[in-house]
Amino acid sequence: MHYVHYVHYVHYVHYVQDITHVWISEGWLYLAVVIDLYSRKVVGWSMSSRMKASLVCDALTMAIWQRQPKARLIVHSDQGVQYASKAYRRLIKACRQHE
Repeated sequence: MHYVHYVHYVHYVHYVQDITHVWISEGWLYLAVVIDLYSRKVVGWSMSSRMKASLVCDALTMAIWQRQPKARLIVHSDQGVQYASKAYRRLIKACRQHE
């Protein structure tokens, strides 16, 4: 009896990003997360007392650094102000250049 092994090649890596906030005794704390849609695991995150572009950039940088995707990266977000910032667009552009 012969067994056939199929290798599934992933041509795209899909990440989704979002921001939430949590009230703590010192005030609001913002949490940005990056989730891999395939594994449904949190692959990057960042926390800050301010909801700035660096919050989402740091989360995506962590995801890329830890996972180092070999396939084309597709990132979905709610396209809020932080995701439309110049810093975030530069980060996405840099990711595209390394594909």
